[in-house]
Amino acid sequence: MREQQMRYNAGEAAPYGTVRGADGGVAAVIHATGNAAPAPTAGEIVVEARNLSKVYRDFWGRSKKTALKPLDLDIRRGEIFGLLGPNGSGKTTTLKLLLGLIFPTSGEALLFGRPATDVAKNGRLGYLPEESYLYKFLDAEETLDFYGRLFGMPPAERQRRAAALIEMVGLSRDRKRQLREYSKGMTRRIGVAQALINDPELVLLDEPTSGLDPIGTREMKDLIIDLKRRGKTVIMCSHLLADVEDVCDRIAVLHQGELKELGRVDDLLRLTGVTQIKASGLTPGCRDEVRALLERHGAVDIEIGNPRTTLEDLFLDVVRDTEARPGRRARRGADTPSVE
Repeated sequence: MREQQMRYNAGEAAPYGTVRGADGGVAAVIHATGNAAPAPTAGEIVVEARNLSKVYRDFWGRSKKTALKPLDLDIRRGEIFGLLGPNGSGKTTTLKLLLGLIFPTSGEALLFGRPATDVAKNGRLGYLPEESYLYKFLDAEETLDFYGRLFGMPPAERQRRAAALIEMVGLSRDRKRQLREYSKGMTRRIGVAQALINDPELVLLDEPTSGLDPIGTREMKDLIIDLKRRGKTVIMCSHLLADVEDVCDRIAVLHQGELKELGRVDDLLRLTGVTQIKASGLTPGCRDEVRALLERHGAVDIEIGNPRTTLEDLFLDVVRDTEARPGRRARRGADTPSVE
């Protein structure tokens, strides 16, 4: 019965389009095999948004909800990019536009130089939705085998990739359990493994640490950082600001569908009005001398330490300022990053 429910001819090329889960949600985006992807280029822009917007309309064509105001973004290969914002700010809408799951009202989104609506690019993507729509009657190995078949992977490669990913996400002991017996955190882990089954170049993660305990959260963040080391590009949405601060190179803060802040995390969190002197091995006497020297030169509010704001403070300031001044659209630190 189980094999009939998941039956798929692995010898045929996977069809173009979207795979729907048992609950009707998007479980994966797939492509037809045989399309060779161009060789990666260092510093290549893999994601572009040009005047990208989305307005939902009612039956009569009248504007009902502006989910995303005109957005311009460039994301380069090897970058971990974070999308931040409260509920309804346009984060998930942006991801769906980039994936080609919905159509923009204006502007365009390009991935690897191709329109987001061109499904030929989907074989180079991995996607973890906010809610994982997986087949509950399958276990971890069968789930990854199923999605490997959709990508036209040969049996030996499917088995190898599935075993490596199950080990990577920490589900080795539970690989034979049906997903209906999984906790939310375990379901999140197998969802990440599913998103990586095709060894994608670009990974889009919507709330990747949702449902994970502190240890699992740390492991997930380490996994995301490791994806960058492997040359992957990662776009992640999260409400957990500390998680984004720990792993992202750059962030975009969205509020009410509009881009409010864009830049490198270090640049946005730096306190420009404070000079920090960093040294090791200072004796108490040396610190006193340094303090006295600074005072002689007119320095005030001297504090020997590591002054730094937090991403949470930045986020709250942006939201409050937007509500106080709806027309504000500021961008700080929006220079093109240098990707390690």
